[in-house]
Amino acid sequence: MANYSFAKSWQNIPVGARLIRLFLGVTFIYGGWNKATDPGFLNPQSASYIGAQITSYLDTSPISFALKPMIEHATVFGWSIIITEFAIGIATLAGIALELAALGGFFLSITLWLTATWTVKPYFLGSDTAYAVLWLALFFLVRQNTKGRRVIALLPDLRDRREVIRILGVAAASVAAVFVGKRFETSNPTPETGTSIVKEAEFPIGSSKEFVAADGSPAVLFRTKSGVFAYSRICTHQGCSVSYEAASNVLICPCHNARFDPTKDGAAISGPTKIALPKIRVAIKGINIVQI
Repeated sequence: MANYSFAKSWQNIPVGARLIRLFLGVTFIYGGWNKATDPGFLNPQSASYIGAQITSYLDTSPISFALKPMIEHATVFGWSIIITEFAIGIATLAGIALELAALGGFFLSITLWLTATWTVKPYFLGSDTAYAVLWLALFFLVRQNTKGRRVIALLPDLRDRREVIRILGVAAASVAAVFVGKRFETSNPTPETGTSIVKEAEFPIGSSKEFVAADGSPAVLFRTKSGVFAYSRICTHQGCSVSYEAASNVLICPCHNARFDPTKDGAAISGPTKIALPKIRVAIKGINIVQI
């Protein structure tokens, strides 16, 4: 890699490989940017929190056994995903450790297929399988040029000082991109007021109902003799979605068994957190129960 040249890294591969490389490199950088600018991706209180996403895959993913340990460290895992996507995209466009970047993109796409799009049927409607095939095709295409000679080594030569500097440059650029993205975080939409949840007549005293709050987060509504009240279903420990167990009258987190009492302002009564569930303001307005 001592003779590395950005221009040659593009010239020494077929035209088809260039198109795939450009598309995948730009797309993965955009994927990292999209997550970096999402204020909810690393926020345990958000519906788009990476921990909540992982939790939602547990019942359907064939690799749920590997996902469970990630939930406890979901925020760290989220940071690693953002940096990895930036690193793969930047390395792909720059032609630095290109084959290794292609394999990284392949394995990341396979992981997303086994989690986020595993339930998409038929399979061709999910994008992750297509990305996996494109990354694998790019890997084989860049191994040889049109004359059949190898042009790029699979593993970077760490004995080459310049190669090490280039790899460190990719890492530094990836981390910098994350922090730049954080400076451009999109604002959370202001929840609408007066959003109807259910008709009062259909929700008698003693009822409970899961619903989607105005900001898109999962929530649960209760009605007792004293009135109506609601809480976010996002666990205050690691962002999993809690469920109401009517038999014991508690909200239970399936990830680490945190328990919350809906009759005591959503207070945490056992488990790894002492923080109560966030309240959601609701009221009876006319014939409806609404979020206010």
